[in-house]
Amino acid sequence: MRKQKNVIWILIGVVLIALIVKSQYPKLFLATGYGAKAMATAVFISGRDPQVVQSYDLNYSLVKYTTNKIDFKNKSVTTSFWGMAKQTAVYREGLGCTLINDSPIDSLVKFSFAIPRLKRPGIWRIPWPNGELKKDTVFPEIDTLKLKSAVDRAFGSPDVDKRWTAAVVVLYKGELIAEKYSQELGITTDTRIWGWSMSKSIINAMAGVLTSRRKLDVNAMAPVSQWLNDRRRDITINDLMHMTSGLKWDEEYGEISSVTSMLYRSANCYGSAIDVPYQNKPGTSWKYSSGTSNILSGIMRTLIANDQIYHEFPYTEIFNRIGISTMILETDAAGYFVGSSYSNASARDWARFGLLYYNDGVWKGDTILPKGWVNYTRTPAIDSKGEYGAQFWLNNSKILPDVPADLYFCDGHRGQRIFIIPSRNLVVVRLGFSEKGFDHNQFLKEILGSIK
Repeated sequence: MRKQKNVIWILIGVVLIALIVKSQYPKLFLATGYGAKAMATAVFISGRDPQVVQSYDLNYSLVKYTTNKIDFKNKSVTTSFWGMAKQTAVYREGLGCTLINDSPIDSLVKFSFAIPRLKRPGIWRIPWPNGELKKDTVFPEIDTLKLKSAVDRAFGSPDVDKRWTAAVVVLYKGELIAEKYSQELGITTDTRIWGWSMSKSIINAMAGVLTSRRKLDVNAMAPVSQWLNDRRRDITINDLMHMTSGLKWDEEYGEISSVTSMLYRSANCYGSAIDVPYQNKPGTSWKYSSGTSNILSGIMRTLIANDQIYHEFPYTEIFNRIGISTMILETDAAGYFVGSSYSNASARDWARFGLLYYNDGVWKGDTILPKGWVNYTRTPAIDSKGEYGAQFWLNNSKILPDVPADLYFCDGHRGQRIFIIPSRNLVVVRLGFSEKGFDHNQFLKEILGSIK
């Protein structure tokens, strides 16, 4: 009798487990998609140790329970959750890593792109910011011991306080005055580190250049043919820039949502984003939306109307002109830049990007962004409580209470930040693999406190 009861309880347990797995199975693709994409990028773009990547980059939510199989010969990563919900990401030269989803892997692998890079011989002998030589500039108003202490505290111990800071770079009046990299995490001055949603600010820069070329008008209706026959036709490019499109977007990463379906289950991020239905009148309410950044990326591809020029565009028109040599923008399987999420560069190059905005879009006399563009970028979106501009975050409402209100910043998943504080002549970069235990307000407060 007792054996029969045990068998019954075992059967009940098996049934319950099966029901749980069935209900949660779709979510497993989010974990394996994240894992495959992040591991592939870290290994094939950043050249990092897979074991370190697994311990830090992927020590996150359900992703920590995934298993990765790395094919170094074919440059791909297949990730599974206990053998289930397998997803594969493949590396393509110049285009980065992409999840193959429903795309035949052979059709993806054959595509590659030669990134147009400026040759910079002897860059370690050329002074910052055009080169990598750190000048011996002395600013008497800076307390160097306080500054060093502030930077050191941003790191802590990776295995104790879980801050997992990868790199910090501090610029003052455009000069490189402090930097540090995590030896424990294998990070150097050349290591490309993910930007995640800081990519949205690159979309801002691309839009600015197209505006200066008179190919884009922020006040024009968004040229999306699929919207012409419904209420979405009233959405302007400005609505997309400020995330006030009125689209029924769901930015929930723990569920099957608009953003997770776009990033981890779709081969075409632009197509996935423009399929989102109308919710309310454009330009009346703010809602954070990664989809709008990818819609802008797709619109720019349409306006440029030449895939070769589209893929070269951020390199020839922005990065090469400001000395950025490590940046890689990754595309989806359909060839669209994933402007919401996928960019990688060294900490110094992320600092250069921030310096471009600090200098009001001008680089050594070369006008990259049109006059007034940075002010446009810092104009608060309606209904955002002064917290968001055009693909940049703002501190108008003092989200960071001990930092000046003129701060604006690029903000990415797991604690990626480029802080620009014009009133204090500062650009500060913090990159990492976690925000746990990291206080951005205190970090900036200490750096500000080192400058009299």
